[in-house]
Amino acid sequence: MRKITRDDVRDIAEYEKIRDQFRRAIIELKKKRRVQVGDIVTLVFENRETVLFQIQEMMRAERIVHEDKIQQEIDIYNELIPEDNELSATMLIEIDDLQVLRQWLPKLVGIEEQVWLRIGDRHVIRALYEPGRSREDKTSTVHYVRFRLSPEEIRAFKDESQPVVLAITHENYQAEAAIPVEVRRALAEDLVLE
Repeated sequence: MRKITRDDVRDIAEYEKIRDQFRRAIIELKKKRRVQVGDIVTLVFENRETVLFQIQEMMRAERIVHEDKIQQEIDIYNELIPEDNELSATMLIEIDDLQVLRQWLPKLVGIEEQVWLRIGDRHVIRALYEPGRSREDKTSTVHYVRFRLSPEEIRAFKDESQPVVLAITHENYQAEAAIPVEVRRALAEDLVLE
């Protein structure tokens, strides 16, 4: 998938003119790229559009106008764009009650190491994760994971007769969710056979 360049990014004034429309489009897009795994974990699969939105929103929120800072944001967020044989996701621990969240975060240290994609009964792919998101005493509410698929696994993923499941096998949180067909079709577009 093509990375974001400076030419893709609008300055804050230009972005403000199209923000409402772009935001609505991204909200709709993310509905087709979101999978809840159990009660408190959601994975939102990233692509070029979702990453561009994050860059634009960060520039807007932080009032970033200097070219070097804009390029820095582009470089950081480009890491979320999957390669042709990958799926890339932001994994969110979603607990609204702050007290409950504070109780859960120490229990979920290392959760990012126990995320799996299962395709049919032959393929199990462990998520690659960004290190440093968990400390010894607690984990973060946001993790970045990616699944790197072989050509055979990509073909299996695109074969709708085979189930595709996201699973978390952490000692304090076990859950799995079948990826809905609509989401699976959107993600299949991200995967390119080499």
